[in-house]
Amino acid sequence: TDLHTYLFLYPKPVVAALNGHTIAGGCMLALACDYRVMATGKARVSLNELGFGASVFAGITEMLRFAVGSANATKVLYSGSMYSAEEAKSIGLIDEVAAEQDVMDAAAKMASTLGSKHPPAFAGIKSLLRKTIAEDIMRRQADSIREFVDIWYSKHTWANLQSIKIV
Repeated sequence: TDLHTYLFLYPKPVVAALNGHTIAGGCMLALACDYRVMATGKARVSLNELGFGASVFAGITEMLRFAVGSANATKVLYSGSMYSAEEAKSIGLIDEVAAEQDVMDAAAKMASTLGSKHPPAFAGIKSLLRKTIAEDIMRRQADSIREFVDIWYSKHTWANLQSIKIV
């Protein structure tokens, strides 16, 4: 959780290259980034915790809301849907769709583009956009972690996790 907030506030550009499934924890890390490029095709991105009876941290909900807006954040968390790159882009969960073989190049290009901006100005603007969100996260995070742990270790969640079949 501190890692998410650290990345969210990191004063330099942070770009995620999503070249495969980005589900649960992977999606959480991607949300902390400034820009997300995702491979088209079979890859899916999701916060599917509700589907198996888990919760998420306060910080993740705020980063999701920052990325996609309140209505889409609610839709993402309540549905637990697995979004294709195109679907994820349409709601703001990712910023760019690329062919699988082009994801790393597209991410590197965006990192270079953002990195070539005036570093102090970029850091200042990023802080203005994100610092109040991070402060709210830090105030609420400990309680949300306790709640997450209580839910995660409940009999209901563990029964759901054990029943998941990987196809």
